[in-house]
Amino acid sequence: MSASAPPILEVRDITVRFGALSALNRVSLGIQRGEILAIIGPNGAGKTSLINVISGFYHPDEGQIFFEGRDRTRMKPFEVAELGIARTFQNVALFKGMSVLDNIMTGRLLKMRGTFLLDALWVGPAKQQELANRAFVERIIDFLAIEAIRKTPAGRLPYGLQKRVELARALAAEPTLLLLDEPMAGMNVEEKEDMCRFILDVASEFGTTIALVEHDMSVVMDISDRVAVLDYGQKIAEGTPDEVRTNTAVIDAYLGVAH
Repeated sequence: MSASAPPILEVRDITVRFGALSALNRVSLGIQRGEILAIIGPNGAGKTSLINVISGFYHPDEGQIFFEGRDRTRMKPFEVAELGIARTFQNVALFKGMSVLDNIMTGRLLKMRGTFLLDALWVGPAKQQELANRAFVERIIDFLAIEAIRKTPAGRLPYGLQKRVELARALAAEPTLLLLDEPMAGMNVEEKEDMCRFILDVASEFGTTIALVEHDMSVVMDISDRVAVLDYGQKIAEGTPDEVRTNTAVIDAYLGVAH
């Protein structure tokens, strides 16, 4: 990661309005290749709205979004995914009746190419492609230590494991940029420690750039390279965890006390 290199993703003066409410107001942000960027702020600050804009679920009323130098402001979610951006959701969005393996396999859909006939007969290139995709998914399952639950319906899992499966599904898409919306929400201390380790391992072993929305300040300060702070739809601070921790505006808006 080099601070002088162009950002892998750049958000320029993004504004998102819902009627008279401005969820985001001229927010600018850059994410460097290979870094872990945390986006923090009080409830209603616009954090998830920013993730939704980056992933194409919302289109900004003003501003531009560039990914690897390409303007993708108006792209649809599937087009954003094809570029190499994957995400998880604040509320788990798994297929509850499907097994863990099948849920993760859905993350490979954009990587699958074939014809209906070959896929139906499962011969030739279709068979080779299926085996290659399954091999990659098995690698993710092993990486996240969820081998024991691979055949379990996702809806039967405790919440912490469901969050891990959702991370696995996102990783199955082989993203260049991974967006995590409150990955620690609803977890106990041990589950948070596991998730922190997995996020750091994803960044180091897969070379994935990560942006995460998170409320747990101990997590943010421990695993982030940089932190951006939103309040009432505006960016009020950005810097290293130490810089943000002692920023007066951040203390007033969110942290409450200086550490």
